Amino acid sequence: MIDRRVLLSTAAGLAAGWFSFAGKARAEKASGKFAVEKTPEEWKRQLTPAQYHILREQGTEPAYSSPLNNEHRKGTFACAGCDQALYASETKFESGTGWPSFYDHLPNAIGTTSDRSYFMVRTAVHCSRCGGHLGHVFNDGPKPTGLRYCMDGLALTFKPATPSAS
Repeated sequence: MIDRRVLLSTAAGLAAGWFSFAGKARAEKASGKFAVEKTPEEWKRQLTPAQYHILREQGTEPAYSSPLNNEHRKGTFACAGCDQALYASETKFESGTGWPSFYDHLPNAIGTTSDRSYFMVRTAVHCSRCGGHLGHVFNDGPKPTGLRYCMDGLALTFKPATPSAS
């Protein structure tokens, strides 16, 4: 017969180990060489604390907090860390999630890694030029790709299209 104290202490030990593991299981940081590489101190001088948390520590912003949710002009969404163009405004759509969403990215603009945080498996998206964390991609987007690139607005900047000369 199992003693109740042994059972409870074993369960507590397993739970502590699980929560410790789950807490450490953040998104894999983008690895490898990037065209733009800076020290953490250099990034902190360039970015706001909230941008640093998202781009360099794989954080996220509260839903519906980004002004870019309501950005509907023609233009390009770029990385707030290195200014690389990432998404064309034509691919932006209203996903109802509270974050700027796109169904496709510009060629060679992003990379992906596995994210096992929050007791689930997701695909994290990062800038291919500086490795900055941008958000996640999901398979529930509109045609033609069926993808939803759910991006943190603080990880992006918007550059309006220049009016064409007549």
